[in-house]
Amino acid sequence: MSRIVRYGLALIFLLLVLMPLYVLIVTSFKAGSDIGVASQWNLPENWTTASWAKAWTSLQPSFVRTFQLAIPVAVISSVIGAANGFVLSRWRFPGADVVFTLILFGMFIPYQAVMIPLREIVTTIGIPPGIPTLVFVHCVYGIPICTLIFRNYYATTVPEELVEAAWVDGAGLLRTFARIILPISAPAFVVTVIWQFTSAWNDYLFAIFLSSTRNGPITIALNALAGAQSPDYAASMAGALITSLPTLLVYVLLGRWFIGGLMAGSVKG
Repeated sequence: MSRIVRYGLALIFLLLVLMPLYVLIVTSFKAGSDIGVASQWNLPENWTTASWAKAWTSLQPSFVRTFQLAIPVAVISSVIGAANGFVLSRWRFPGADVVFTLILFGMFIPYQAVMIPLREIVTTIGIPPGIPTLVFVHCVYGIPICTLIFRNYYATTVPEELVEAAWVDGAGLLRTFARIILPISAPAFVVTVIWQFTSAWNDYLFAIFLSSTRNGPITIALNALAGAQSPDYAASMAGALITSLPTLLVYVLLGRWFIGGLMAGSVKG
């Protein structure tokens, strides 16, 4: 009986989650005359992909730019986090715990609190507006979480004897990191790459402050598509699905390693 109740509750929650997705998908294939509050649950009377074509035409330039943002952010911040995590887990220099605490402090600074000074900083530094600015900002803000994940992974999973053996063989800190540590860091890299890719891809707050529809990512273009004076709901729904596809694919392709990567740094191996 208890199993039936659990399965019943799980089915109810699944339906609640899938209901908005159903409306999103069927609306994206409807013509304008089919869209309305009363008919939102109905299947399209005439299936059409015109809204998908319109959404893609509007989003395509920013779609490419968002890849130019998310991929460098995921790679750069993960590599920096790996280097920080290795040093902070294996090189116990004076003040290491203080440095680690200060790095983690960056995780708790609200974006809204630093938005105006951050814009002044990137303007003073002279970073080109748009994607280059967003790459810089997301890499900086991604360092704390990447450092935490890699530090925990190296401290709990990588055997200390492995590092000591490399040092006995004459490998220095950088060579040990490049030749020994990086090749066995795939689980942690999966976690940080997924985290940083989705964070950069879905970001709107940084994008709206530090870029525009002409040089910004897809979230700004999607907002412009959906926020017109006379919004095209079918095109907006299609645009939302197009925008979500890359992050969905990332989770589908790498998701089975994501939980394993998180758990790898949670317990002593």
